[in-house]
Amino acid sequence: MCHVLIIEDEALIALDLQDVLTGVGATSFDFAETRSEAVTAARLRRPDVITSDVMLREGTGPDAVADIIGELGPLPVIFITATPGACIPCPATSPILAKPVRNSALCEAFRAVAPH
Repeated sequence: MCHVLIIEDEALIALDLQDVLTGVGATSFDFAETRSEAVTAARLRRPDVITSDVMLREGTGPDAVADIIGELGPLPVIFITATPGACIPCPATSPILAKPVRNSALCEAFRAVAPH
């Protein structure tokens, strides 16, 4: 079982990510469009992996991830963004993928960080 929190404010992109990640072993998902929604979702069900955009409707993905990690401890994160240079603060160990993301790059990053 691998539960993924997808932090993404574009619904079609979030659903595409879900489809790709289901194919490489993710079994359940929560979705968040804002910083506060992401923190709430993580509190309700601890994710095994987080994918996060940088720019959200409210807040930023890196800030949401920092809040979540501050509460829950270390978690693997993959940042997926059209603005890789704006990924601040992003943990050095987190892959940063540029949009439009290639499915193969997402699968490779997920396999590298997901619990086995």
